[in-house]
Amino acid sequence: MKILEYTGLDTSRVKASYDKVSAAIARHDFRAAQVKKLANLSHGKFYRAKLDDADRLLFSLVRHGDEVCALMLEVIANHAYDKSRFLRGAAIDESKIPDISADEAISEAHALRYLHPERTGIHLLDKPISFDDAQETIYRQPPPLVVVGSAGSGKTALTLEKLKHAEGEVLYVTHSAFLAQSARDLYYANGFEHSGQDAVFLSYREFVESIRVPAGREASWRDFAGWHSRIRQNFKDVEAHQAFEEIRGVIAAGSGGVLSRDEYQALGVRQSIFPVERRDQLYNLFEKYRAWLAEAKLYDLNLVAHDWQALAAPRYDFVVIDEVQDITTVQLALVLTTLKKPGHFLLCGDSNQIVHPNFFSWSQVKSLFWKDPKLAERQELRVLKTNFRNGREATRVANQLLKIKQRRFGSIDRESNFLVEAVGGESGQVTLMSDKDATKRELDQKIRQSTQFAVLVMRDEDKADARKHFATPLLFSIHEAKGLEYENIVLYRFISDHRGEFNDIVEGIARTDLAVETLDYKRAKDKSDKSLEVYKFFVNALYVALTRAIKNIYMIESDTGHDLFGLLDLIVGQTRIEARQSTLEDWQKEARKLELQGKQEQAEAIRRTILKQAPVPWPVFDEARVRELLIKVFREQSPGSKGKQQLFDYATCFDEPQLAEWLAVEAKFEQARTFDRQRAVFARKSYVPFFANHFKDILRQCDQHGVDHRLPMNQTPLMAAAAAGNVALVEALLARGADRDAVDHYGHNALHWALRQAFGDAKFAAGPLAAIYECLAPPCIDVRAGDRLVRIDRHLSEYFLFQTLWVLFKAQFSKVRRNADSAFQTQIILDAWQHLPANIVRPERNKRQHLSGVLARNEIDRDYAYNRSLFLRVSTGRYQFNPKLAVRRRQGEEENWIPIYTALNLPLIGEFAYNDGWISTWDNIDKLVILAGLPERTTPIAAERFVERQAGKMKELDERRANQPAAKARIRAAAEATENTAPRWGTKEAKRLEIERVKQEIERRKKG
Repeated sequence: MKILEYTGLDTSRVKASYDKVSAAIARHDFRAAQVKKLANLSHGKFYRAKLDDADRLLFSLVRHGDEVCALMLEVIANHAYDKSRFLRGAAIDESKIPDISADEAISEAHALRYLHPERTGIHLLDKPISFDDAQETIYRQPPPLVVVGSAGSGKTALTLEKLKHAEGEVLYVTHSAFLAQSARDLYYANGFEHSGQDAVFLSYREFVESIRVPAGREASWRDFAGWHSRIRQNFKDVEAHQAFEEIRGVIAAGSGGVLSRDEYQALGVRQSIFPVERRDQLYNLFEKYRAWLAEAKLYDLNLVAHDWQALAAPRYDFVVIDEVQDITTVQLALVLTTLKKPGHFLLCGDSNQIVHPNFFSWSQVKSLFWKDPKLAERQELRVLKTNFRNGREATRVANQLLKIKQRRFGSIDRESNFLVEAVGGESGQVTLMSDKDATKRELDQKIRQSTQFAVLVMRDEDKADARKHFATPLLFSIHEAKGLEYENIVLYRFISDHRGEFNDIVEGIARTDLAVETLDYKRAKDKSDKSLEVYKFFVNALYVALTRAIKNIYMIESDTGHDLFGLLDLIVGQTRIEARQSTLEDWQKEARKLELQGKQEQAEAIRRTILKQAPVPWPVFDEARVRELLIKVFREQSPGSKGKQQLFDYATCFDEPQLAEWLAVEAKFEQARTFDRQRAVFARKSYVPFFANHFKDILRQCDQHGVDHRLPMNQTPLMAAAAAGNVALVEALLARGADRDAVDHYGHNALHWALRQAFGDAKFAAGPLAAIYECLAPPCIDVRAGDRLVRIDRHLSEYFLFQTLWVLFKAQFSKVRRNADSAFQTQIILDAWQHLPANIVRPERNKRQHLSGVLARNEIDRDYAYNRSLFLRVSTGRYQFNPKLAVRRRQGEEENWIPIYTALNLPLIGEFAYNDGWISTWDNIDKLVILAGLPERTTPIAAERFVERQAGKMKELDERRANQPAAKARIRAAAEATENTAPRWGTKEAKRLEIERVKQEIERRKKG
C-alpha cells in the first residue's frame, strides 16, 4: 500500500514511531499498527493507528484505479480526539473504537480522480487532491500570477491552496455568489485554519456592497430584455442581446470611465460590435438605459464600479479573482484598488467560457498591471491544459470546436491558444440525434425522473419550445448553466435554432484544416472583420455546454447535416440511454442545491412537478396566528379552553413566562400556574417524535409536505431535530436538502434552536452539540453596518458571539435579570458558554478579557481598523446590538436588508415582555425601538385589561392625594427633579433615581 502524506502533516515529534507504523500500514499489517476505525462520522471515513501510549495517527484510505493508498493526515497528541481538526469535535471513546482489517478498510477507500505517479504530497480541500506537474509549478510560483485554465482544470482548487499561504486580510472574489460560497466551504473544509490570516469570500456584487451598498437591485438580463421589448419600436434595428453586450462590455466597461458619445464613436473597428454609422443610435439607447435604471430603482455593476472608485481604499494584503473572464475591466480595476501592495494577486479564468457580455482579453488584463505594452506582452501567464472533469470524448469534441474557433477567427490572444487533455477515467460519448418526435418522447421518458440528466438550450427564449418535449425540471439556458455540471447533458437545438450564425462560424473551414495537435498563435487577417465579436457568444456557449457533462452528451438537432457536425466528427447514431430513476430524496437535495445557486426557477419546478408537496394539515402557530389567538383569548375573551391551551403550549415551547402569568391571572387558565414546574416537559410536546432513534415517519412526512415544512410551533423539521439533539436525523434532513438558513418568527434558525438548548443544558452542550454545530453553523453572517456590507466569517471571534447574543436576545426581555436595562454583559455570555466544547468556543476565547475586548473593539464609532460596528454600549461593560444594523434575508429570488430588531421581531417580543406592575422591560424595548427608528411599541394584547386597571388605580390614587397639600408639593418637586435631571439611559445615576422612585411609590402605596 502506497503511503501518501497531507502537506500539512507534522510528524517531527514522533518521527521514529511514525516511520514504524506507516511501514506496517504499507504492508497491510493493521494489527501491528493497532489500526481501529473511527465509526459514525458523517464527514468521512477515518482510521487511527497507535504511535505510542499517548499519541495516535489519523489517516484515511484513497483509491486511484486499482491502487489503494493510505493518506496520513494528523498526529493526535495525548488521546485528544476532541482537538483534531479533521474529527470536528466528534465524541470519541477510545475504549469503544472497533478494530478493522486491512481488507475491510480497503473496500471503503475513497476514489481519487488523479494521482501523480511520483509525488506523494496531497493537498486537502473537501477531498484529497494530487497536483499534476503544471499545477505544482504554479503552486510554487510567487505572485503576481495569472492562471489560464479550461473548464475542469482545477483552477479553483489550485488558487485556494495558494491562498492558504497568504498572510493578513485576504480576499477571494468571483462573479458568482454560489462559486464564492462554495470556494469558502472548500477552503475551510476539514477544519483548516490560519491564525495569521483573515480571509473573506465574496461575489463581485458582495464586494461592491462591502464598499457601499448600492440603492435598489442589480439589473439582470431579464430586466433589460423586458425594458427593451417596450421601447424596441424606436430601435428596430438593434437586437437586444447585442445591445446588452455593447452597453455592458464596451460603453460602460472600461477602467478609464464611461465612454462619452465622441469616445464611443472613435473606437477602433475591433473594439465594438457595431459599425461607426450605427453607434450614435446605440448611444441613444444607452442614455435611455441609464434613465430607466434610475426610474426602476435598479443599478448596473459597471456604472457602480466607476462611481465607487473614489470610495475604495487599500485594504487587502492578497487578492484572488476567480473566473476573471466574467468580470469587466472597470470591475477588475475596482478590486485591484483595494490591494495594499501592487502585485499581490492571483487571477484565473478561461476566455473560451465567456457567456456574460464583455470584451475580455488577457492582453487587456495584463495592461492593467503592466502599463508598458511591450512589457505586458512579455509577461508570462501560466496555463493549465489538463481536464479532470469531463469524459475523453466530450473533451475531444470541445477541442475540435476550439480548433474551428481559432481557424475561423484567429487567436483571441496568445494565452488562450491551447487544447485540453482529459485525464478522467470515463470515456463517455457525444451522440448526435435527429429531432424527431419519437426520439424526443423516448428520451423524455427515460430522463424526466433522473437528477443525472439536464437539458440545455442556448437562450432563455428557447426554453418554451424545449418544455413542450421535455418534462424534466432541469432545463437551463446557457447563462444559467455556467458553473453547473451533470453526469449527462442534453443539448436541444443549439445549432438548428441558430443555423445562420453557425453557418458563418464554419464558413471556409475544411476537415483537413483541423488535422493539428496544437494551436499556433495567429491573428485574424482582416482587422475590420467583427466576426469574433458577433459570433463569440454562440461558439463559447456551445463550448460551455459541452464542458458541463461529466460523462455523456446527447445533441438533439433537426439539421443533422450541418457542416459543423462534420467538422466535429459527429454523425447521426442510435445509442442506448440508461437513466436511473432518482429518489425523492435525490430530488429534494437537487432542489436545495439549485436554490443555493440562485436557480430558483428550476428549484420551484422540482417541487411543483416532482415532489408535489402538499400543505400541512395542522395549524401552524406563526406570528399572525399567535396574534389572532391573543385577541380571541384576552381582548374578545372567547369562551372555551382550546385557545388558552394553545397559547400555553406556545408559552412552554418558546419559554414565555409572562404569557403564562397572564393566562393564569387574566384568562383564569389554572394550568398556566404550573408553568415553572411543567415547562421542561411541555416544551417538547410539539416535537416529541424528533427525539427517537427511528425516524422513517418523519422522513416520510418530509416527502409528503417538503423537507422544510412547518411543524405546529412554526419549526422546520431541521429545527426540531437540532433542538432534540438528534444528530443522525439532522444529517438525514441535510442530505435531503433541508434549509439550515430557514428561520422561525423570532429569526431563529436550526443552529439557534440547538444553542438555546445547549446554553441551559450541560449534558446537551457536552454531548450532541459539537456534531450539530459542524452540520448547521452557517459559514458567515452578513450584516449592513451603516452603508456597507460586513461579512462575519465563521472562524472569527465575532461570529459565535453574535450568534450567542442572537439566541439570548429574547430572554433579556422575557425574564427578570440582574441587568434591569436588558443589555448584555460578559458574565451572561460566559454562563451560557460554560459547558460548550472546544470546536465551538476555543478555550482562549472563552475568557472574560477576550470577550470584553471583542465587544469593545466592535462598538459603534470605536477607532479600530477592523471595527464592524456590531454593538451599542449601553453603559460600562453592558451592550446591545447596534440598532442601525440590518441583516440579509432571501425570499425566493429576492434579497432584502431587514433591520436587526425587525429580524429579531422585537415587536412580538414586546407582547410577552416581563412586567409585574413594578419592574418592567417595556421601557427598554421603547428605547431600542426609538434608536432603531421602528414604529412605537403598543400595549401587549394580553396586558390591555391589566394596564387599564392599573391606570384606573393610579388615577384614583392621584386624585385622592391631589387634595392633600403635602402630596401636591411632592408631585411638583418630583416633576421639577425629573425635568432638570435627565441622566443618560443606563448610567448609575439614572438607575439610582429609578430605584428610589420605585421604593418611594411602594412605601406610599403600603400606607394607602
